[in-house]
Amino acid sequence: MRKRLKALLATALSPNELVNVYNSYDIIGDIAVIRLTETSRRHGQTIAEMIMKVHKNVKTVLAQVGPVYGDFRLRRLEYLAGEKRTKTVHRESGCIFAVDLENCYFSPRLSYERMRIAKLVKDGETIVNMFAGVGCFSIVIAKHSNAAKIYSIDINPAAVQFMTENIKLNRVYGKVIPMEGDAKDVILQRLRNVADRVLMPLPEKALEYLPYALSALKNQAGWIHLYAFEHANKKENPTEKTAAKVAEKLKESNIKFEIPFSRVVRTTGPNWYQTVVDILCKGPVH
Repeated sequence: MRKRLKALLATALSPNELVNVYNSYDIIGDIAVIRLTETSRRHGQTIAEMIMKVHKNVKTVLAQVGPVYGDFRLRRLEYLAGEKRTKTVHRESGCIFAVDLENCYFSPRLSYERMRIAKLVKDGETIVNMFAGVGCFSIVIAKHSNAAKIYSIDINPAAVQFMTENIKLNRVYGKVIPMEGDAKDVILQRLRNVADRVLMPLPEKALEYLPYALSALKNQAGWIHLYAFEHANKKENPTEKTAAKVAEKLKESNIKFEIPFSRVVRTTGPNWYQTVVDILCKGPVH
């Protein structure tokens, strides 16, 4: 599909203009979100129309202008073509997610990770999802495992509102528990020593919030899935760099642990990667 888009654009833009067009874009429900450079911005309309030609299901095309910003991880979106809206319903792994892209963070690029974690969950586990957004990880886990409870925290009231709606849409009421607030406060006040497994799908805050993830685990023992952004040149291994930072942080907390699995989730820019490390914590060092 993406190759077809480049081929179609080649008929509308010159080779020099084509160089400045981002190859990747997201399709969330029936909305496509594209990135525009300063140079490709004036061709936004053309690119948007071509996307709608290639993807017949796309009803709206928006441009992300600038990076993800703020505690709520929002993106500035500009309308380009189709229906003028930011709300959609996205389907993934047999689940339905209602989302407003202007007011909530959502990435379809983590679909593999969501299923990977769901398959690791053992029967009867209690899970704390520290950065739940509209509930994607939590709901995929609830639908594809026999977890007992998944406490799903987010600081963004709009995300919690959509999460609550998505819990009903997917009929996982009572299994996924929406909680609004800063994850560290919610854990310290209400979720100490409850979890067999903790999810940390917010790369910007993961290392800083790792001690609170430990507090959520039963006796500081269990699994933590930590996502990070890592810069690595050609000679460096991004997952090793993340694992080293995690190890340093856990040694400060005096915890026995091992990291049996790590992987690069995706490339996020030149020499920048999103990584995940699965940490098995084994309680305090005696």
